[in-house]
Amino acid sequence: MVFVTLGTQDKEFPRLLKEVEKLIDKGIINEEVVAQVGSTNYSSDKIKVVDYLSRNEVLNYIKNSKYVITHGGVGTIIDSINLGKKVIAVPRLKKYKEHVNDHQLEIVNEFSKLGFILDGSNLEQAIYKLDSFIPKKYKSNNSNFVELIDNYINNN
Repeated sequence: MVFVTLGTQDKEFPRLLKEVEKLIDKGIINEEVVAQVGSTNYSSDKIKVVDYLSRNEVLNYIKNSKYVITHGGVGTIIDSINLGKKVIAVPRLKKYKEHVNDHQLEIVNEFSKLGFILDGSNLEQAIYKLDSFIPKKYKSNNSNFVELIDNYINNN
C-alpha cells in the first residue's frame, strides 16, 4: 500500500492526486493507494480517498505503507522518516494557489539535499529512484535547543 497525504491545509492540492492516478494508469504505481486529502475535493476509482484522519490513523497508514507520498509538510516528512519509510515529497506551490508562498519548495529541497527524502517535483522519476534510495536517518536536535534555553534561564 502507498500512503498519500495532502495534510490539512485549507487550500486544495488535486495536482498531486491527478499525477498519482496517471502513474497508476501507466503501471508505475501498482499497489493499493490510500490518500488523506484534507480539504481537497477529490473522488477516484483508482485511489481510496479519505478526507481527514486522526494523528494515530495517519501514523498507522504510514507504518503499514510501502512508501509515503506527501506534500512538503515538515510534520509528515519527519513522522515518516522516523517510522523508517521512504518518502517522496511534492511541494505545494503558490503559482497553483496550493499555498500562500513557496516555503514547501524550500523544505523539500533541503530535506532532499540532505538525503532524507526524494524530491517528488517529478513524481515518476522519484518513484523510479525508490528501490536504490537509502534515506539518511533523521536525528532531532531538540535536546540541544532545550539545553540552550535551560542554561539561559538558569544563568540569567
